[in-house]
Parts: sequence; C-alpha cells; structure tokens
Amino acid sequence: MDLNTVTHVIPARQRSDLDALGPTVVPLAGGSELYADPRTHLTGLIDLQTFDWPALTVTDDGLVIGATCTVAELSRLPLQNGWAAHPLFYQCCTALYGSFKVWNVATVGGNLATSLPAGPMITLAVALDAELLVWRADGSDDVVPARSFVTGDMTNVLADGDVLRSIHVPLASLHAQTAYRKIALSPLGRSGAVLAGRLDAVGAFVLTVTAATLRPVQLRYSALPTAHVLARDINTIDCWFTDAHGAADWRRAMGLLLGEEIRVELELAGGRA
Repeated sequence: MDLNTVTHVIPARQRSDLDALGPTVVPLAGGSELYADPRTHLTGLIDLQTFDWPALTVTDDGLVIGATCTVAELSRLPLQNGWAAHPLFYQCCTALYGSFKVWNVATVGGNLATSLPAGPMITLAVALDAELLVWRADGSDDVVPARSFVTGDMTNVLADGDVLRSIHVPLASLHAQTAYRKIALSPLGRSGAVLAGRLDAVGAFVLTVTAATLRPVQLRYSALPTAHVLARDINTIDCWFTDAHGAADWRRAMGLLLGEEIRVELELAGGRA
C-alpha cells in the first residue's frame, strides 16, 4: 500500500539522523508491516537499512542479531558447535505469515517492534531469554529483556523516537535443548498458538506461550514439571484472547495440548543427553 502522505525519506548513517523521529516520522526497516495499512498521519521515514548493521554476529557469549536482519538471513543462520537450540531459529521463521518475498524484506527488529501476538521473532527472542538493545530518543542505551519488551497487542516499551538496535541471545540458551509447536486454523493462516520450550544444561525448563496470548507468557521451572503442574500453570494464564484467528477457549486448549507435547519431547531429549 502506498504511503502517499510521505514527502521525504532520510537515509540514516549516524545516530543523530534519528533525531527527526516523532509522531509523524517513523523508522523504516523492511517495511512489510509499515506498508500493510494506511498511515495517513505519516510525513516522513528514516531508513534504518543505510546504517549497514551486521545481520548476524557470533560472539564469545552468544549471538547478536541486528534489528535490520531479514527473516531470510536469520533462516540461514549457520550451525555452530554446541548450539542445540539452532533448529528453533528456522522453525520460528516458518511461523511468519508471508511468502518468500516477505522473508526477504521483513526484519527481525520490525517483527518485534510491530508486537503482534503472532510475531514469531517475539517467540524466538523470549524463548531464548534474549536481551534487546534499545536506542532511546534521549541518546541513552537501554537493555530490555525480551520477555518484558512486548506489553500487549501491538504495544511495547518503545516510545516515540526510540529505535530497536539489536537482539543478543546468550550462549547458555543457544546450548539448550528446544522444542517448538505451532497451530493455526488454516495451513497458511496466521498462527493461533506458538509455543517454545527450552531445557537448559542445568535442567531448568522454560515454556514460552505466544500468539494465543495478548503478550508473551513464560512459565519457568528449576526442573521439568509434572504434567499436572504444567497444566495447572497454563490454566492460570489470564491473557488468552479471541480474534479471527482463534477463540480464547480454543487457544487455551491448544496451549495445554502443545505445552504437554513440548514437556514430553524435552523430557525424552533430556534422557538422551
């Protein structure tokens, strides 16, 4: 969809170029969501791609994903020695509602910043306990845990003028065993529920529930819970919601079903480790 009220696009090359951001001037990354709906209040865009941020950087303490890394680039992340969680990257990419054309322009940061419940980059970041580097409008840097970044349906902790710079995934999470489940009402439809489980080397278990809830929900345990305990805790989640992609009661039922499947899968994986 054309943004026919936009009169100028600024290619960002230094951080001070972001000073022009505000209610009518917003960041442009891939643009797959920005151009999806009319936004007649906009008069300008600041192109983040011209920063030339590295897409993927392997470090001694994990992985740094540039906010402008595309889903296609992330899907081709090379396997590193000991990264048991590597399959989760591609699995979350496949949950993106869009064709290969969208994969080639949609960015990891854009998916997070849009903060749709079904955003699969949210699932990935939260499930792996990532930390997000935010460039605040006042010039400061802020590190935000991924699990607290999204606050609701298309709402997050970003204020006008803030920009999501990068996502850091810690090495301990990359070494963890993971399991993934997604369900939708139609084969190519938007996700109705996306769950990811993580079993750390020390035996701690984390279940992340997204798409079925208005915001990401994490259930954390020092060890694998019993089926009863996990079901009890999933039933206490209070932000299931209803829309065209699924009813709240169906989403709760899918959370219970898929959560138990993940628990069993990781229990077996832990036994083989």
